[in-house]
Amino acid sequence: MSTGKQLASLLLLTTALCVPGAALAQDAAPGTGAEGVPAEEDPATDALLAEQVEGVDDTPQEDDTPQEEEFEEPEVSVPGGAIVVTGRRRQDVTRASTQVVSVLDTAAIARTGEGDIAGALTRVTGLSTVGNGLVFVRGLGDRYSLALLNGLPLPSPQPLSRVVPLDIFPTSVVASSLVQKTYSANYPGEFGGGVINLTTRAIPQESFLTISGGLSGDTETTGGVGYTYFGSSYDWFGFDDGRRTIRPELQNYLDSGLPINSPDVDQEAILLELGDPNLILLQSNSGLPVNVSAGITGGTSFDVFGDGQFGVIATASISNKWRNRFITQQTAVGEELNLDSDGNEFVTDNRILVNGLLGFGLEVGEHRFRFTNLFIRDSLKQASLAETFDFQSDDTDLVQNTAWYERQLFDTQFTGELDFGDLNVDLRAGYAQTQREAPYEWTFTYTRTDNPNDPLGNIFLNTLDGQRGSAIVAFSDLTEDLYYGGLDVSYQLTDWLGVTIGGAYTDTQRFSSRREFDLRAQGDFPDVFGAFRPDALLGDSLIEFGFDREAQDAAMIGPFGFTIFDTTGSDPAFEAGLDIRAGYIQSRVQPVDGVSLDLGVRYEDAVQQVIPLGLDGTPSGSASSSLLENDYFLPAGTLTWEISDSLQARFNASKTIARPQFRELIFQTYFDPETNRQFNGNPQLVDSELTNYEARLEYYWGSQSRVSLAGFYKDIERPIEVFSSFSDNEQISGFANAPAATLYGAEFELQWNKDLYTLGGDWWESKRLVAVANYTYTQSELKVTDDDIAQVFPSAPQPATNFFRDGVPLTGQSDHLVNLQLGLEDLDRLSQATILLSYASERVISRGTSNLPDIIENPGLRLDFVVRQGFELAGKELELKLEARNLTGRDYEEFQTNGDTRIDINSYDVGTSFSVSLSAEF
Repeated sequence: MSTGKQLASLLLLTTALCVPGAALAQDAAPGTGAEGVPAEEDPATDALLAEQVEGVDDTPQEDDTPQEEEFEEPEVSVPGGAIVVTGRRRQDVTRASTQVVSVLDTAAIARTGEGDIAGALTRVTGLSTVGNGLVFVRGLGDRYSLALLNGLPLPSPQPLSRVVPLDIFPTSVVASSLVQKTYSANYPGEFGGGVINLTTRAIPQESFLTISGGLSGDTETTGGVGYTYFGSSYDWFGFDDGRRTIRPELQNYLDSGLPINSPDVDQEAILLELGDPNLILLQSNSGLPVNVSAGITGGTSFDVFGDGQFGVIATASISNKWRNRFITQQTAVGEELNLDSDGNEFVTDNRILVNGLLGFGLEVGEHRFRFTNLFIRDSLKQASLAETFDFQSDDTDLVQNTAWYERQLFDTQFTGELDFGDLNVDLRAGYAQTQREAPYEWTFTYTRTDNPNDPLGNIFLNTLDGQRGSAIVAFSDLTEDLYYGGLDVSYQLTDWLGVTIGGAYTDTQRFSSRREFDLRAQGDFPDVFGAFRPDALLGDSLIEFGFDREAQDAAMIGPFGFTIFDTTGSDPAFEAGLDIRAGYIQSRVQPVDGVSLDLGVRYEDAVQQVIPLGLDGTPSGSASSSLLENDYFLPAGTLTWEISDSLQARFNASKTIARPQFRELIFQTYFDPETNRQFNGNPQLVDSELTNYEARLEYYWGSQSRVSLAGFYKDIERPIEVFSSFSDNEQISGFANAPAATLYGAEFELQWNKDLYTLGGDWWESKRLVAVANYTYTQSELKVTDDDIAQVFPSAPQPATNFFRDGVPLTGQSDHLVNLQLGLEDLDRLSQATILLSYASERVISRGTSNLPDIIENPGLRLDFVVRQGFELAGKELELKLEARNLTGRDYEEFQTNGDTRIDINSYDVGTSFSVSLSAEF
């Protein structure tokens, strides 16, 4: 039968034969089904309540409060052990704490202009963010950091992390952030680099209502061309209208526990459900809109019980943001880095962040109680098109992806502080749940062979055979529940000795599943069908035709059919748990005036387990299961010596641990859409143990001005590192324990507030210069010898030198971190202009294997400018904020190099962003 007659027969099925290259990206014109989706800016709400970190001072303080002001007060401990202040209390938390802490209060957060707390934290000495809001402290990865909310732990919606990404926390719900870099026994033992304690907004002293809104854009995205797909009617709001709900036939199969090739599974019915064009038809959007954000915050309080006060605070916000990335993606082989593949991918992300907080507070006498409820939903709608040339096969692949990722956090917690004079009791209890769902992750691959002997070799075809094209869909679901309870009892035995005894229980349970289906054509599938665009390739007409042998015979086509391969049938899901029981004792001693000693020891008993599940939801008995049962005594001590009124020194020593993440312990493949990289876990990972030392000198003067210099050293046994390998010509990252590592460095920090009234003139009378500068120098080295062994599942033990090189730095560690803020502000009214500069040097993000160099990220230099101006209009207080970000035009660079040749793994232009926002207080 001639090709022309074949095509004529197919006109009865579809008219979707399209020109290659245009088939995958249709213009989003009115009536085509593509949405003109609103867009988002960073979710910043600027009218934040003035609240000092609890346990130090309860009243708002102006930035120009003299540091020398002090008064007598018994030591107090914050719920969850945030900080402990001994003897004379000062209003500078950094100076008064018995530990090394950095505090971002409301004023400092607002000065940065950042919309999420992860961005604001990058201004803290020694902190940087990598990927999806994961915070690195002193070059140690997120596994060595701990994130708390009001002193209570948080679960994570990230498959590759047990630490919650902080970019989902808008600054509108966070009143302050405290970073403690020296370990104390009142904290969980997973404390390698530091702890980050976020404090939500407390009850107000008087009623208020603030409404805000903002617009933003960037030079790479706004008004330009991007990709999208229809999805559902409510995508702009961050919620699906039900279109992405798994359809009945597929859900019945998933619930049955049967293999996909069982005769009881109706594959035709499943295929007919999958091919929804609204989820797979990629469309071009010729004018991406500006980003938008809006928020509302209100609170009130009133007297109860005579001397008591009850308050309520609520906040809600939404933001919608677009981002384009034109990514260079290359792979190489051999020490000379010969190109193995070379391509570009154009990705459009539409991120919608919705959040709400409802808090209640009660103060009765010296007792305080807080009940806080937080909801955050972070949705990402992603569409992309990539073209990659394979130097091994001389083929060119055109790959289309459409996806929807939902991350959601719900947290409810209760804290109580009971103050009975010398006796204090702190109560903490909470429940939190995170979820991540990724339904209908579609990938369509079209291949052009450029074979002169192939009449169709010059066009892109998807023949659904796995060789010249494919259609793959995946469904991911993750739920993590965390239950927490804690009790601290503190007693002041004498003027110079106080003791705290506490206990805590944490139960974390995670269920994670990922089902991936490879849709294949079998038999004599006509090549010309492969020119159909994706929605026609899986259209009802062609699917039904593929299962109708009589119709094929009548049309003189085929015979051919369709089938489904369940590529995750052997490892569809896992469940994991981490149960920690802990107790500690901590003493605060002042043997002589001007010297304080914080000593403590923590005991932790933990059981961590990861169990692979089979299709029927029961344990599969796979060898990739993992069980870690360990207990530790973790001592910590900090000596603070007040050398003079303005000068003090600190010395700290401690032992801490770092546990593997759940996903790292399961031998399952996971694709991270942010890094465009696949990951496989390793069930043979074990805990890392750290010994930490720090010495610090601090000098304070004037109006909250200070300078400090610190040195630190860490010895790490069995650090968990990321390495890269190749599987089926695709780069995959894995995890393994390196033998040992050391990390050391120094920090310098300066904050100088200079009143400018001495310059003369009325305009300068209320002005102040604010200069904040910090620099962190870090060096780390892996310790690997020829006799060391690495355990990497499923292989037998191998020489560690196969995966790690002696003397190379830890992954995620930059040698140099620099932050500089120069601001001019008015002390009498809201008026600020701030220049913010940040620099991070190159850092390794994944080990190279097979004699390949390490994969390096180069964050480089960024320059931002933020202006905040308050004014009155119609009797209402308003605030205008203008932001310009990445004025240096720094791009994102992720590459491998041998000194002569550079291979870009994941590099793209970031552009410069601009935003304007307005808030009004009623």
